Amino acid sequence: MGSVESLYSLVLSLVVILLAMSTNVDVGGEKLASVDFEIFGNVQGVCFRMYTEDQGKKLGVNGWVKNTREGTVVGQLQGPHDKVKEMKVWLSKVGSPSSRIDHAEFSNERDIPKLEIHGFGTRY
Repeated sequence: MGSVESLYSLVLSLVVILLAMSTNVDVGGEKLASVDFEIFGNVQGVCFRMYTEDQGKKLGVNGWVKNTREGTVVGQLQGPHDKVKEMKVWLSKVGSPSSRIDHAEFSNERDIPKLEIHGFGTRY
């Protein structure tokens, strides 16, 4: 009888994991969000992308960051709502030590059922 109970427990655990992965709730029970951003000011040549990548990894947010030809920095964030919100504050108020952030624009903010980006990186 013990092996049947073990098998049942394993199947039940797998069902719970699969259900969690198929909803907009991650395994930790937090809803996931995605948002695009563009940062204006003196944000190129001041290690803004490197610090953004480090901060994203520190917070456990997934995404990417990239310089534009217009002198701004753009990117996308994905992760738990509270961590994405914290990263948005960092992008609009803190940035890298040598940067000057004039303003930040956030767009396409939405709930997502699962992460579409894994890890945090710099794009070129």
